[in-house]
Amino acid sequence: MPESQRHALWAGALLMLVLFLAASGCTKLTPENYAKIKVGMPYAEVAAILGEPAGCDAVLAIKSCRWADDARKISIQFVGEQVVMSSAENLR
Repeated sequence: MPESQRHALWAGALLMLVLFLAASGCTKLTPENYAKIKVGMPYAEVAAILGEPAGCDAVLAIKSCRWADDARKISIQFVGEQVVMSSAENLR
């Protein structure tokens, strides 16, 4: 195999590794970040930790927001823009 093809093969493999690591390691949905969420915390602080939610629904004074990816989910309920309850699924 010519040297130029070997370099191209190595460059492609390195690019795939970087993309894989970036995709698997960039989530903010971690047990460590979930542990930072406390009752009474303002919405802005939660968003600073977890990023913007995938969506929110509001009923009367309760706003329910969810952060999710393919495998993980965090749900947080706010009253008056402050955390009152949270739950998580499949964090690892």
